[in-house]
Amino acid sequence: MSDLEKAARDAVDAQVNTEQVALILAVLQAQQLTQQQAPACQHPPAGRDSGAVAKWLAIGVGGSALLLAVAVSAIAVAIAAVALTVCVLVLRSVWQDVRRKD
Repeated sequence: MSDLEKAARDAVDAQVNTEQVALILAVLQAQQLTQQQAPACQHPPAGRDSGAVAKWLAIGVGGSALLLAVAVSAIAVAIAAVALTVCVLVLRSVWQDVRRKD
């Protein structure tokens, strides 16, 4: 084997080694980018959904209780108005009877 053939073989080996080193560097850079981006997202995505469901369930229950309280209050006001009207009509009738006797 001549010196020229050895030099050619060494040149080919050097080219292959250079390509392998470049590939390894590219993989390492990709891993570093992945590791730098991964810590940015620290909250579990499933936890937000269960909190949202509980929040809307609480809003629904609270809203229903509020509307039920308003309805009962409206019924109480209506009953009081009817009772007051009956009382006024009875007193008016009694007053008219008292005035007729005089």
